[in-house]
Amino acid sequence: MNACILRWPALLCACTLPFSAALAAEESPPEAPLETMVVTSPRVAPGQVSYDTQDLDNSRETGDLLRDITGVSGARIGGHGTDPVIRGLGQNRINVLLDGAFVHGACPNRMDPPTAYASASSYDRITVLRGVTTLEYGGGPGGTILMERHTERFQEGESARFGFDSAYRSNGDVRQASVDLSAGGSQGFLRVIGGWMDADNYEDGAGVEVRSAFQERSATLIAGWTPDETTRLVFSAEAQRLRDELFAGAGMDSPMSDNDGFRVQFESVEVGPWARLDAELFVSRVDHVMDNYSLRDAPSPMMLLRAPASSDTDGGRLVLEQDSTLGRWRYGLSIQNNARDAIRVNDFNQTLNSVLWPGVSIDQTGVFAELSRALVSSWQLTGGLRFDRVRAEAERAYENPPGMLLAPIELYERYNADADPGPRQEHHWGALLRLEHRLASGLGAVYATLSRSLRTADATERYIASNAPTPSRRWVGNPGLDPERHHQAELGLLLAEGAWNVEGSLFYNRIDDFILRDRTGRIDDNATVYRNVDATLWGGELNGRYRFGEQWRMELGLAYVRATNDDDHRPIAQTPPLEARLGLGYESDRWEAGIDWRAAARQRRVDDDPLIGSGLDSGDTPGWSVIDLRGRYSLNAQWRLEARIDNLLDRQYAEHLNRASAFDAEQIQVNEPGRSLSLRLSRRFD
Repeated sequence: MNACILRWPALLCACTLPFSAALAAEESPPEAPLETMVVTSPRVAPGQVSYDTQDLDNSRETGDLLRDITGVSGARIGGHGTDPVIRGLGQNRINVLLDGAFVHGACPNRMDPPTAYASASSYDRITVLRGVTTLEYGGGPGGTILMERHTERFQEGESARFGFDSAYRSNGDVRQASVDLSAGGSQGFLRVIGGWMDADNYEDGAGVEVRSAFQERSATLIAGWTPDETTRLVFSAEAQRLRDELFAGAGMDSPMSDNDGFRVQFESVEVGPWARLDAELFVSRVDHVMDNYSLRDAPSPMMLLRAPASSDTDGGRLVLEQDSTLGRWRYGLSIQNNARDAIRVNDFNQTLNSVLWPGVSIDQTGVFAELSRALVSSWQLTGGLRFDRVRAEAERAYENPPGMLLAPIELYERYNADADPGPRQEHHWGALLRLEHRLASGLGAVYATLSRSLRTADATERYIASNAPTPSRRWVGNPGLDPERHHQAELGLLLAEGAWNVEGSLFYNRIDDFILRDRTGRIDDNATVYRNVDATLWGGELNGRYRFGEQWRMELGLAYVRATNDDDHRPIAQTPPLEARLGLGYESDRWEAGIDWRAAARQRRVDDDPLIGSGLDSGDTPGWSVIDLRGRYSLNAQWRLEARIDNLLDRQYAEHLNRASAFDAEQIQVNEPGRSLSLRLSRRFD
């Protein structure tokens, strides 16, 4: 296995020694058991789960970490940039908000999904909403991921807080550390968060090295004004720097990805007629470069391809809450403007190869209203409407590369009936209706939800324009795509009684005009294209936990989704199979230990033939199962020492989801890491 496993004792000593004096001065161990991350149980509302990031394994990048949540999968491309999927829907079919802001990556092949710019250790909580539970964020038929920061108001006599996190993972020689410092008083605070993570290539269960190395740096500065317990004004600025990312699942690597973000957030309660007011503005600037020669051997000395890209996002949101005789109203306004540019050049002769994103702008403005009304006894009804206006345009569609290469407009016209690059406008109407019943004696709740949500085509689906030496390797967007219309129904329950609790949900999603990535199906020109089809998705999740004795607990998680292209009567590619998790844990006053079994069934419902389908699946994926061990020891009330062994039996396996790339001749499934030992020393932020 990886020789780096021998380095952890020295590294742990190096991390521990500087803090020995501080440990001696801290409080004595608490009498109550530690709060632990329980993947199957944290719950905010029906369909929602929330986690304290200090309880997560921060030696893993965020996209990989999210796969521990029931119903969340991820498409691995390397060691960084795992793209999350909820209920079989990914990319911008789910909303990802980083401290309230939308951040859109700058790679057409999604080497940098939004979570790539969100180190978990720099946030306080991660909340996942499965399906449509609110109209506030718009779109997002698969769900929403909220990476949240919230600095509690300083109390009288309190002047500083300190948090620390350091981890090492043997497989891949992953080193991670973060520091969280804040100072202030009752009227305001200043908070600084800094973090870094370095990783080399890891080895899979067969001992084969997988291209997965990366370097990550992040810094966040937050200043807040807190005049009272119910009002706050917060300014924040952050920077993420990703360097030398290697991707086994792509024909290119990324020497550089940068994100700079700025936010202003205001919240208050009892403001005039409003019970609550939340307002925020955000700015994000992402720059990304990928190439096929600086971090790997070029396929040809005359094909030194480089693709610089940018993605700029500006937006804001205003949400008001008001109590009335009908119930509590929530009104909202949101604005989101995204501009993307990407080209591909051949650095051998400094010529333009493709205008990948030809000056694409997608602007969306939405308003919504929701009403939550208590009905008889323990029944509650929530209903709402949302309207969005979308404008899309490709301003550089007529820019022509030299020679025989085609301009974006020429590619659009060759493969689509409607090739107009815009501007185009869409008007979206969404709706939500949820009925919830609280069971007697606090036993739990049952609920039913109906929703309609629309999703516009993203910059790649609508406007990608990738030339290639052979037509079968072209990648062409469709400016005339209609928006997806998702009509969903969901039934769910939460039961809790004494030592056990169960949470389950079933969902059905009928999609009109699903945007399918496909092939033309012509032998002479089998380019990658996009078209609208009708589709159906259905599935469910089941979570359970049972405590026996005072210190033992057992946990179970199951998730399944089935996706069908109704027009062509074939499976939709890149749909996760049945996934399961079973855990057994023991906890006492100062320490805890556990064993987890993770598994996935064989996925036979695939679309792997590019001649008759999309070819986005690499083929059937065998089922797999792995065993993980974990332990945690409380040194005192603040400091903790943790250890894990993931993939204990060193199994060779791969998740079904892979990152589909039209830049490459075939789809590649990236194997997961083999056996890995990780150690972590942390201090809770307080």
